[in-house]
Amino acid sequence: MNSLLDFSGLPRFDAFKTEYVTPAVDELLAAARLIIARLVADSAAPTWESFVDPLSNANEKISRAWGQVGHLNAVMNSPELREVYNENLPKITQYYTELGQNDGLYGKFKLLKASAAYAHFTPAQRAVVEHRLRDFRLGGAELSAENKKRFLELSEKLSSLESRFSDNLLDATNAFAHYVDDETSTAGIPADVLQTAREAAQSDGRAGWKFTLHAPSCMPVLQYADQRELRELMYRAYSTRASEFGKPAWDNTPLMKEIIELRQAMARMLDFPTYAHYSLEPKMAESPQQVLDFLHELADRAKPHAERDLVELQMFARKELKLDDLSACDIPYASEKLRIACHAFSNEEVKQYFPETTVLPGMFRLIETLYGLVIQPDVAPVWHPDVRFFSIRDRADNLIGQFYVDLYARASKRGGAWMDEARTRRRTVHGVQVPVAYLNCNFAAPVGHSNGQKKPALFTHDEVVTLFHEFGHGLHHLLTLVEEYGVSGISGVEWDAVELPSQFMENFCWERQVLEPMARHVDTGAPLPRALFDKMLAAKNFQSGMQTVRQIEFALFDLHLHHDFDVGSRSPAELLAEVRRRVAVLIPPDYNRFAQSFSHIFAGGYAAGYYSYKWAEVLSADVYSQFEENGVLDPEMGRRFRDEILAVGGSRPALASFVAFRGREPKIDALLKHNGMAA
Repeated sequence: MNSLLDFSGLPRFDAFKTEYVTPAVDELLAAARLIIARLVADSAAPTWESFVDPLSNANEKISRAWGQVGHLNAVMNSPELREVYNENLPKITQYYTELGQNDGLYGKFKLLKASAAYAHFTPAQRAVVEHRLRDFRLGGAELSAENKKRFLELSEKLSSLESRFSDNLLDATNAFAHYVDDETSTAGIPADVLQTAREAAQSDGRAGWKFTLHAPSCMPVLQYADQRELRELMYRAYSTRASEFGKPAWDNTPLMKEIIELRQAMARMLDFPTYAHYSLEPKMAESPQQVLDFLHELADRAKPHAERDLVELQMFARKELKLDDLSACDIPYASEKLRIACHAFSNEEVKQYFPETTVLPGMFRLIETLYGLVIQPDVAPVWHPDVRFFSIRDRADNLIGQFYVDLYARASKRGGAWMDEARTRRRTVHGVQVPVAYLNCNFAAPVGHSNGQKKPALFTHDEVVTLFHEFGHGLHHLLTLVEEYGVSGISGVEWDAVELPSQFMENFCWERQVLEPMARHVDTGAPLPRALFDKMLAAKNFQSGMQTVRQIEFALFDLHLHHDFDVGSRSPAELLAEVRRRVAVLIPPDYNRFAQSFSHIFAGGYAAGYYSYKWAEVLSADVYSQFEENGVLDPEMGRRFRDEILAVGGSRPALASFVAFRGREPKIDALLKHNGMAA
């Protein structure tokens, strides 16, 4: 049997074959189209049971099957899988565009809202109807037949270009390797990073050390390597990926222009002034101008702190490191040296206290305390031997949800960290279907000892924060109580609010009572010393001004690109330079091609939405301030957060959920306080 067509339980990764993809996609799309034709032709008045449920069932099967394919393409990429993924992507795009333009379905949802039964729908059911009516308008359902065809063509082309953008970046990243034979060139680089680099070189039949552009290899070189030439080489290679400086077939520069033009054309077809207006329609923010005002207000508050951060770094580099001309490749290196000088600790020192073997159980213990749950290892087919699987149960042993954890970087895996859905919670004829999530990171894998034994993977504190962040997304998906497809878990949550639970989780990484049981030295088992924790806490907002304006730079570039940018009169690089002159304190070298690797907005769903990280950070900081007032490990506060934020999913507006928890609308004060930028 084709494993992609088995919906009886968990994904059958052990039985997956690339040759299953096309038959499964074709069969599911054909079946869904038959169901849609029957629903549209039915002359009876639509009801939830006769209309919404069958449509949801068909769409969920497509989502679950194609979700497996997309997931594997991201974590186990191969030429064969990539080819079949890109062959079938236009079919999926066409189906969803057709779905969003179907007059018959649109009319049925209008009838459903106008029916007497609508008044008796649950809040979740009403939200499904409202969201579908909105999505029909955004999908082109009100266009003429000719324009619908054109809109479909643009959608398919856009999906193809976004996929190529991501592929180019992965190929450019994988293609680079720098081998070092001279041990003096590796001075300063941590031992575990060098061990991994040596093993990588050996696997290629080479002596010495192999450094790549994957984060666990590249970032420690930039942060620790004493040899400036090596840092410069790695920085230049990393910052010019998928640009005109590499293989022409992988150059994302022309794709960026096409992607922006297609998005603007599609928005104008739907009578939106710009793509930014179109993108914001289902979000919390009401207009591009409101977002711009928010970002500029935050920039005005943060930039003086960023300027002080930079002056401090420049003075230190000049005096202590003899770096009179601090270049981009020096920033991570000098910053780490300054951190050590100011706070008397290094990330490498801290890393020894965060082995995976205590971090994961410690994070799980936090969740169990806050929400009255039990997390246990479980068994399921996986896509790679490093992947682990867990179940979440309540105290009465009822299954709440399940999740996969894939923590380590590898050549077949796209960069970054993310959570994705494998299955959503919903009520079916067989009962309640529990949700399942994927949690993906790109941390360094365990490395060998001279005695042949492997240490557990060691995480920097920043990586611990990343892990907590992604698990926050996972909890949003897994702890929902909503049972309607489309608004369960993170589905239907406004994009600029979806980061609230993830950023909320990050705060616990700075709490002594959370870290104390989970931070244990990898060799001795000794707890994290109080003095070291105090230094970490004192350094929490180290360079927070510079980090904040950098995020604002990305957000402004993204919004302007999709709002008031004329792709015919200037280049994205010129726009980015203009944004930097307004808010940045660090100006990278001319050869830097950041935009060509900005997959968040060109391939990752954040187009005209990158601001949402900062927008949601205001929400999450304000929510966490309530925990600070009442006790950060208070189960009653945890219950309220679960009930009012996590459990309701997209069944009500995010602002309503925030107010239900906090008792008022959000304020920016907590964010500034948490970032050390309060007045």
